[in-house]
Amino acid sequence: MAKAYWIANVTVTNPDNYADYQILAPKAFQAYGARFIARGGRNEALEGRESPQRTVVIEFPSYQHAYNCYHSEAYKKARQARRGASEVDILIVEGL
Repeated sequence: MAKAYWIANVTVTNPDNYADYQILAPKAFQAYGARFIARGGRNEALEGRESPQRTVVIEFPSYQHAYNCYHSEAYKKARQARRGASEVDILIVEGL
């Protein structure tokens, strides 16, 4: 079974409110076997849109795990906490 990855581009617009997301989200990630590959750090757009403030890559055991995590009640609460505190693009990519 191929692993899957969340790739998230994040620009935090309200650090105080975003902190609530950072408290809630790990519960969902743990429940679905997620492992962080990259979280923040230096990034640079070589083509296309401007570089986001943060790029995050999270590995999951399967595409279904990644999908289920995003749609879980635990992550729904985290997303609600993040609302208005950041600009986020998230996609799921199936690995090889």
